Amino acid sequence: MKQNILIATDLDRTLIANGPQPESPRARPLFDRIVARPEVHLAYVTGRDLQLVREAMKTFSLPKPDYIVSDVGTAIWCWQGSDWQRISKWDVLIAPGWMGFDGPALADWLRGVRGIEIQEPVRQGRFKLSYYRDDTVAPRQIVGEITAILQARGLHVQVIYSEDETTGDRFLDVLPGKAGKLGAVRFLMEWGRFAPERVMFSGDSGNDLDVLGSPIQSVLVANAIDQVRQDAVALSRDNGCPSALYLARGKYGMNGCYAAGILEGLANFIPDAELLAMIEEKGGR
Repeated sequence: MKQNILIATDLDRTLIANGPQPESPRARPLFDRIVARPEVHLAYVTGRDLQLVREAMKTFSLPKPDYIVSDVGTAIWCWQGSDWQRISKWDVLIAPGWMGFDGPALADWLRGVRGIEIQEPVRQGRFKLSYYRDDTVAPRQIVGEITAILQARGLHVQVIYSEDETTGDRFLDVLPGKAGKLGAVRFLMEWGRFAPERVMFSGDSGNDLDVLGSPIQSVLVANAIDQVRQDAVALSRDNGCPSALYLARGKYGMNGCYAAGILEGLANFIPDAELLAMIEEKGGR
């Protein structure tokens, strides 16, 4: 029996080709063929909520995953019966970080922080407090101020900032300390008993950096902006795991963007003979 593989991937501008760069025509069909294999398990790890993931799956004809990590790693879902079910064990694990308080309570305490504006109610989550941020205050300064305010009230949080390169919108999310994409992927590795050498994450943006800079095998797709690329390289180096990060650059007749980058990373980290042969195949049939 072949050992199981977990491919955990961000959606927008990673698997979904909704950035300005072109998509290699054979990349998505080949990705779909690979994740359909019985030994390959697929997880979408995204800032979208569950409904927006459903819409993306329909709009972009995405393959059905085994897991959905939504709301920047604050909710995990698996398919049971005829619908997606939230994994309550993950909620129980991360909830103590907010000490029983909810997003509106945290927002009240953060009302005086400059450079942020709270997002619409539909963008909030059970364990995710989301803001827009502007460029009047350095993001690291905002993170430091928010962290200090909430730590003073006994909360354990992490604050993640990112940017949409297509719109220029800047975001900031306040999460429980054990939440986030990195914690969620580690949870799935334990939940599904995936060996570390059989796991790969792919991403492109600031809210992927906690995984990209970790010991988890990760690929940064070639369409990522330069700042994210620099930050990912620096984090992986500072965390002592530079070999766990692969920067897609274009191979196998593809450009390294979006799904092509995921495949390139897969060939680098998990070069199973059959999978590698599929990726190296020039015809893309």
